[in-house]
Amino acid sequence: MNEKAQGSQLLILMLLMFMMIFIFGDPNIRNWLAVSLNAVFYPIIGFGGNYPVLTITLAGILVVFLSSFFTNLFTDWKAMGKAQEASRAFQKEINKARREGNTNRVNKLMKMQPQIMKMTTESSSGMMKPMFFLFIFIAPIFIWLMYFLGNLNYYFFTVPWATQVSLFSRVPILGNLFTISSWFLLYLLFSMVVGQLIRQGLKWVSWSDWWKDIKKKIIPSFK
Repeated sequence: MNEKAQGSQLLILMLLMFMMIFIFGDPNIRNWLAVSLNAVFYPIIGFGGNYPVLTITLAGILVVFLSSFFTNLFTDWKAMGKAQEASRAFQKEINKARREGNTNRVNKLMKMQPQIMKMTTESSSGMMKPMFFLFIFIAPIFIWLMYFLGNLNYYFFTVPWATQVSLFSRVPILGNLFTISSWFLLYLLFSMVVGQLIRQGLKWVSWSDWWKDIKKKIIPSFK
């Protein structure tokens, strides 16, 4: 049953990926979605287009919070920790047996390997479910952000080393290996810094009885 459930999740994920590729690739659908979301997000975090860096920051925080929330909701951190400890202990023992040339010990440990792999797979099975919400909720926010920035009257911001930096100027990464837009670089930086804090905070909250009660109430509705 676990294999069937995982297969169904993978199929749904592939369908969602296909849908998102279709949405991102069709300008009409993408524009319709962006205009629809603009009616919601523009009054809340648009600030009349006067503070685009703040809008980028808040949009990044919202995306990171949603992704972290759903990841935390469907991840059993205790089970994952136990699986990681078991995997490390297994690797340590089998490496030791191989160094000592203990063939019998190696054979015994290899028989245990399927159990270790099963434990690891089951503990990480919930990591796929947040991807559903990534496509359903988070990707449209990103589409709106691109629409919002594309309709600004003034798209420059100031940094300590420059007075006018275009949100759409290209920034070289990894020695000019590739480039990204300045606004997307800002988005990534804010998302990584704030995201780390949010993820650690939610991870800490997940150990509380309060969160366990909430999780029991929410998860059945997604099954």
